[in-house]
Amino acid sequence: MINAVNGLTEFSKYATGSVSTAEQNRNATFESVFQSAVNLINETNNYTNAAEEAEMAYALGLNRNTHDLQIAQWKANVSLQYTVAVRNQVIEAYKEIMNLQF
Repeated sequence: MINAVNGLTEFSKYATGSVSTAEQNRNATFESVFQSAVNLINETNNYTNAAEEAEMAYALGLNRNTHDLQIAQWKANVSLQYTVAVRNQVIEAYKEIMNLQF
């Protein structure tokens, strides 16, 4: 009987090791997803700032090329729409997960 308890103790050591590895994988996955989201937001912010700078340059007469202005505005607009769409999908996925019943 004592041998069986010792066997269970040794088994639990291995089980704990596999759980921590799985948890590390989940943490790494979450970290990579989170970092991608941060990069997406930073990129959107950069496009928005570039569009604002192009608007200011055009308004001040430093740049007379409306084509460049429209491209900068278009990039900022598309980037913002994409960021909002990703955010909406993440929120929807979160709500679905919260509605799951175990």
